[in-house]
Amino acid sequence: MIGIVGYGAYIPLYRIKVEEIARMWGKDPNIIKNGIGVDEISVGGIDEDSVTISIEAASNALRRAKIDKKQIGAVYCGSESKAYAVKPNASMIGHALDIGENYTGADVEFACKAGSATIQICAGLVGSGLVKYGLAVGADTSQARPGGIPEYIASSGGGAFILGSKKAEMLAEMEYTRSVTSDTPDFWRRNTEPYPCHGERFTGDKAYFKHTVQATKKLLEEIGADVSDIDYFVFHTPNSKFPMKVAKIFGIPKEKVLPSLIVKNVGNAYSASSLLGLTATLDIAQPGQRILMTSFGSGAGSDSFCFRVTDNIEEKRDLAPKTQDYIQRTKYLDYAIYCKYRGKILI
Repeated sequence: MIGIVGYGAYIPLYRIKVEEIARMWGKDPNIIKNGIGVDEISVGGIDEDSVTISIEAASNALRRAKIDKKQIGAVYCGSESKAYAVKPNASMIGHALDIGENYTGADVEFACKAGSATIQICAGLVGSGLVKYGLAVGADTSQARPGGIPEYIASSGGGAFILGSKKAEMLAEMEYTRSVTSDTPDFWRRNTEPYPCHGERFTGDKAYFKHTVQATKKLLEEIGADVSDIDYFVFHTPNSKFPMKVAKIFGIPKEKVLPSLIVKNVGNAYSASSLLGLTATLDIAQPGQRILMTSFGSGAGSDSFCFRVTDNIEEKRDLAPKTQDYIQRTKYLDYAIYCKYRGKILI
């Protein structure tokens, strides 16, 4: 048996509104907001990167886990905005958390589903008995070319989960996980380029919807469940409209999806996107309820999970700040300071 014993979120304080970005580029913000369903995005501070964000989220996960951190035997960080080209986020996270040196660790990259991939890796290590606890993190300070549509969506944030095998410690049991992967070039960034290229409409039907729907369908089949058996659904949120279209395809009532749709006030935090949707849902879920999460990463693939919430959620969720706590604390930036903080001004 494998489950989540602790979880944590972190969203930076700073925000920039869609109106401010549109003002810079002479665009109509209402057209953009109607198209993507995003009002503002979170912005990492000048001293924040995917490592510091990971540490904040992981610290919150440790508070909820209430375990001996020295017994964490694996640290995996999913990100497409690593602090260093050659130097792992994972080892810096482990050092900052003071978990010792007796652990395995690595960084994982698969666009926006790198975070969910770390959950699967840690679940495998814990389930096999190779490690007692595994720390899975997804964090990004997402990149977007100035003036492009992704600039209105790409944001910063992190989600972290500590997995273990003791049922008495779990706040959510992992019932099953299933993945779908294909070579689909919908979004990419070459090693020497600062900003990714985007396949525009090609990112929809052939990429996001194909993989998200297939992975979700296969997971439901594997666990012998249908939509009515699941209390909450969490889908990757590149915008507000894509996950709601998936819900419509499956006939999922919007009330089962809305708790995870924080994208309107946060944007798409890439590797942390679906993870933050899961933390937001765990913040309100009740014992016995089931949560289905399906991530998506360009390139392309989806990881789907089913979790059953345990009685421990009542005690553990108040031990660290909730996702909405971070969403509600805001400080707005103008475009110039936003560019300064995100390193878009090159001299």
